[in-house]
Amino acid sequence: MSDDNSPVGETLHREDEETVQGQDRPKQQDSGALNGTPSSRFLRAELELNAHLRRLSFSEQVRYIYNPLEYAWETHRCYVEKYCQPGQRFLFLGMNPGPFGMAQTGVPFGEVRSVVDWLKITGEVGHPDDEHPKRRITGLACTKSEVSGARFWGFFKKLCGEPELFFRHCFVHNLCPLIFMSASGKNLTPPELPAAEREALLALCDIALCQVVEALNVSMVIGIGKMAEQRARRALSAANINVRVEGIMHPSPRSAQANKGWEDVAKAKLAELGVLSLLNNS
Repeated sequence: MSDDNSPVGETLHREDEETVQGQDRPKQQDSGALNGTPSSRFLRAELELNAHLRRLSFSEQVRYIYNPLEYAWETHRCYVEKYCQPGQRFLFLGMNPGPFGMAQTGVPFGEVRSVVDWLKITGEVGHPDDEHPKRRITGLACTKSEVSGARFWGFFKKLCGEPELFFRHCFVHNLCPLIFMSASGKNLTPPELPAAEREALLALCDIALCQVVEALNVSMVIGIGKMAEQRARRALSAANINVRVEGIMHPSPRSAQANKGWEDVAKAKLAELGVLSLLNNS
């Protein structure tokens, strides 16, 4: 991780404090921001997205909205500063946080054991302002495992051995940082939102994705699931950003095909894309 006492660290601390205090004026990226490290540029894009997302409103169907980029900023920043680095060619892109993954840890596909034991992420996790009584945030102490995250990070742990090999070439990000719930606590994915609300949300996320792709200078975006792949292709094409977009199957337990052998499917696709050989530690 970078030194928190560095100028970049101080700037991001100040921006974090402003975000937590509720300042919702978007911070414009100036030319100096483009000269920072990949991790600092990445975090700036996320803070700017947070400011825009705070202005959105949703219908009664959406009763609770959690943003782990606010209450779990400390662990999220640990992940980004530790693993977002120059030379990463591939960006794996998920859709939005899962209730027992990134919602708890601030890390994409952040199943707790993988985050703590393999990625070695540390930090305090707070709470959303409005928290569902049945969907409490317990952070890195969460005892429930998220299947998608356990499959995703477990696969790369088997393949790479150590996270440094994976992150030498790849980084993992979610298009949308928000998790939505109904009054009952049911998880609502972005496709389940009313069309106008969904498009207003994803239009902002598309812009942030373009900023992130340019900040990291990746050559390929790999959508995890069809929707992430399609949104990435649409957003980057509309912005005339020349980056290849591909996709792999989502490791969700809702997918019968993923339940039959997600690792084999993912391995075959990554071999086809030329990624697998870079990550195999054997």
